Amino acid sequence: MPTCEGPSTVVFDQALAEYDFGPSHPMSPLRVDLTMRLATALGVVGPGATSGLRLAAAPVASNDLIATVHDPRLIEAVERAGRTVAPDERHGLGTDDNPVFRDMHRAAAHVVGASVEAFRQVWAGEVLHAANITGGLHHAMPDRAAGFCIYNDVAVGIKHLLDNGAERVAYVDIDVHHGDGVERVFWDDPRVLTISLHETGQMLFPGTGFAEDVGGREAQGYAVNLALPPGTSDAGWLRAFHAVVPPLLREFDPQVLVTQHGCDSHAQDPLAHLMLSIDGQRAAYLALHDLAHEVAGGRWVVTGGGGYALVEVVPRAWTHLLAIVGGAPLDPATETPGEWREHVKERLERTAPSLMTDGRTPAYRDWREGYDPDTWLDRAIHATRMATFPLHGLDPMP
Repeated sequence: MPTCEGPSTVVFDQALAEYDFGPSHPMSPLRVDLTMRLATALGVVGPGATSGLRLAAAPVASNDLIATVHDPRLIEAVERAGRTVAPDERHGLGTDDNPVFRDMHRAAAHVVGASVEAFRQVWAGEVLHAANITGGLHHAMPDRAAGFCIYNDVAVGIKHLLDNGAERVAYVDIDVHHGDGVERVFWDDPRVLTISLHETGQMLFPGTGFAEDVGGREAQGYAVNLALPPGTSDAGWLRAFHAVVPPLLREFDPQVLVTQHGCDSHAQDPLAHLMLSIDGQRAAYLALHDLAHEVAGGRWVVTGGGGYALVEVVPRAWTHLLAIVGGAPLDPATETPGEWREHVKERLERTAPSLMTDGRTPAYRDWREGYDPDTWLDRAIHATRMATFPLHGLDPMP
């Protein structure tokens, strides 16, 4: 089993911003640029970093590496679409969600390469924690692009771990959308536990991920879905998380914890209906960090994901995330640097947040204190525990 005491890394270079569906698309690479500028200005990354987080180069994945998860016909279709800029809707290319753009294969392969490098460094024992905030493209299916995701970098990274000797990998997805692509790839593989907390598919893309979706015949209980009602805020989200995630991770005993951190669960996100604050999201990041140390010897691979409030949310949320990855969490009351706010004003003619907090103090009621069947949230938590806990030998009752 690899062990290490080295620094943490964020795998990044500016060319990753070439993953760009165009100026009218919600998933603007500006969110990544603003995040890295904020993280650098606050000393989280870069030459003046006060944390243990260092920058690592981001390689481009080979076609053979991508093909460990994806059908070669999809790879050929993406390469062709990137040359011709012509749609291929059989493979999910040229839709509103996934417009084609020049050289899209290289851009998507670069994201995959960056994530796999993060996975490689953790499994090789070079670092304990590694992040790729441009990754987390969890909707891509083996044979098609979907939901802003061309290739599924997370699934390729997990497959890399399995191919290099890992026997148990846990994946926790806290994006507001169901992590359907990663779940689908490992649906029949009991070596991978996938847990997705998301707004219910009754209200939101991709319309899947319900409590009864528990994995294939040979992997019953290794897909876990917690479908949350719209309007769920910090207290409810954290209640749900702590009622489901820690018990399952402790029982599964993973060798590596992989987490996807779409921050589109925030109240200001334009594409969904959960009501978390920056402070609630930060509490989730801290909890996952602590669980990585408790259950996986600290081996933690972190990716980004969704998040479409480009100025108000994503840079602050992911800067908090990177600071936690680097072992030096930021005080929520920290001011955002003046030079960063000025850049936002000049670049976008918008006013950036002045603090790294939304002014909330996240708290939640522990599930062991009992549940209320009259509330949608508690019914959702109860349904997930009833569907999955007995399959792991756990008591589903409070």
